[in-house]
Amino acid sequence: MMADGQDSGERGGGGKAASGNPGAVMEIASIPLAIEWQSRHCEEAGAPGTAMVVRALLALEDSEAATARRIFGWQGLTLKDALPLRINGGLHNLVLSGEDTRLAAVYGGQVRDQAHADALVRELVETYDTRLLPWLDGPPQTNEAGRSASLMAGLLWLAELVCPRFEMLEIGSSAGINTMMDRYFFDLGGRTVGPAGSPMRIGPEWKGEAPPATSPEIVSIRGCDIAPVDLTDEEAALRLKSYVWPEASERMHRIDAARELAMESPPDIARLDAAGFVTQALGHDQAEGTTRVLFHSIVWQYVPDFQQDAVIEAMEEAAASASPGRPLAWLSLETNRKTFAHELVARYWDGAAKGEPHLLASAHPHGAWVEWLA
Repeated sequence: MMADGQDSGERGGGGKAASGNPGAVMEIASIPLAIEWQSRHCEEAGAPGTAMVVRALLALEDSEAATARRIFGWQGLTLKDALPLRINGGLHNLVLSGEDTRLAAVYGGQVRDQAHADALVRELVETYDTRLLPWLDGPPQTNEAGRSASLMAGLLWLAELVCPRFEMLEIGSSAGINTMMDRYFFDLGGRTVGPAGSPMRIGPEWKGEAPPATSPEIVSIRGCDIAPVDLTDEEAALRLKSYVWPEASERMHRIDAARELAMESPPDIARLDAAGFVTQALGHDQAEGTTRVLFHSIVWQYVPDFQQDAVIEAMEEAAASASPGRPLAWLSLETNRKTFAHELVARYWDGAAKGEPHLLASAHPHGAWVEWLA
C-alpha cells in the first residue's frame, strides 16, 4: 500500500504559488520541472534545507551513477511517484544513521549556497550509489500520527449519532501508527481524550468550535498494508524518520513516542491490500452495540482503481444490512484533488441514515492544525 505517509505536502501538492492549476501538478512529466516544483514546495512548507537538497538533484543530470541514471530515466509521473522525496529519504538516512553527516549542515541551514549543496549531493550519490539506489524502489512512508487528531475528532462526532463503541479498520496503515490512536492523549480545542499519561500527546492548533463532548470507546483497532513497517525494528523506525523532512523535529518526536508504545504492544497490521482486507473484515460477524468503522488518511488516491471499486462494493454490501445496533461508518482524511485541501469526511449507515457524506473538518496534512467545520 502507498501508506499513510503519502500526502500533498510530501508528494508534490498543496502549493498554490507553485502551480496555477494544482490539479495538474501530479501530471508534470518533465523530471527537471518536477524537481524544481518539489523544491519550491519544500520552501513554501518551511523546509528550506530540504528544498536545497531536492534542488541539488538537478546537478545529477549528467552523472554516470546508477541512481542518477534511474532518476533522469524515470518512467512514470515524477511527482505522483514522489521521486524527489524517495531519494531525499535515502540522503537523509545517511545523516540519521551517522554513515555520512555532511548534509546535516544543509538541512540545518548552516549551508545556504546552492552550488555547495549541488556538489555535495552529487558526491554523495556517486559515493553511496549502491546504498541509495534501492530508495527509489518505493514511495515514502512517513505514517504521520498528527493526522489522528482529525480522526479522533471524527469519532467524537460519530459517537453522538451511532453506537459509541467502535471497531476500527484502517487501510494503508504502513507502520500502524494511527492504529494506536486509542493509546494517545489528545487536546482537541480544549476537548481532551485518551490516557493522560501517554507518551504520545497530540494537541493541534484548533480553529472553530471544539468537537462534541462524547466518550467514544475503541474496542478494537487493526489495519493492513501490502508492506507493513515494523515499528519495533530500529532500522525500520529509522527509515520512517528518514522520510520526514529534517526541519520537522516534532514529527520526529512523534515517531519516537509511537515506537515506545509499539514496543509495549505492537499494532495489529495484516499484510493485505485494501480490497482484500476490507472484504475479509466486513465478512466477519459484527457485535451488537458496536459501530464498525473503516478509516484511512492520505492514502485513497494511491489505491488502484480496481481496489477502490472493490472496497466501495464491499462497503455498499455491508451498508445494506446496517442497523441501529450494528451501524457502519466510513471516516476519511483525504486530499481534495481539485483544491488540495485535506478534508475529514464522515459517512454512516444505520438502517435510517444512508451514508450521506458530512464534511467535518479541514486539516494540515501533518496535523499541525485542524479547522472544525461540522
